[in-house]
Amino acid sequence: MKPSTPSTFNERRSARRFPIELDLLYRATGKRDRRFAGAGKTTNISSSGILFRTEQDLEPDLNIEASISWPVRLQHNVPLRLRVRGRVVRTEPGAAVLVIQQYAFHTAAR
Repeated sequence: MKPSTPSTFNERRSARRFPIELDLLYRATGKRDRRFAGAGKTTNISSSGILFRTEQDLEPDLNIEASISWPVRLQHNVPLRLRVRGRVVRTEPGAAVLVIQQYAFHTAAR
């Protein structure tokens, strides 16, 4: 049996995270939580989640919709936004983790 290294043994994520800092706008989608809206910056992104920084304190289990300025343009000309819906699963001062439940790319206004 091959011994596990600490970095692989402690890793519980199912998808690889990519460090990338992008502008993010978000708003809560639940009826009782509409007061939550704000802006932030992504810290890292995977196919299943996003870690982002925000000045507003968010609560776990908050359903949000986020829009992220995507760094790659469609046909090298058209700006794109990644829109995601998901649930906040973890928070810490100044940051939150969003599990992605749905996503789509949309063209952005120039």
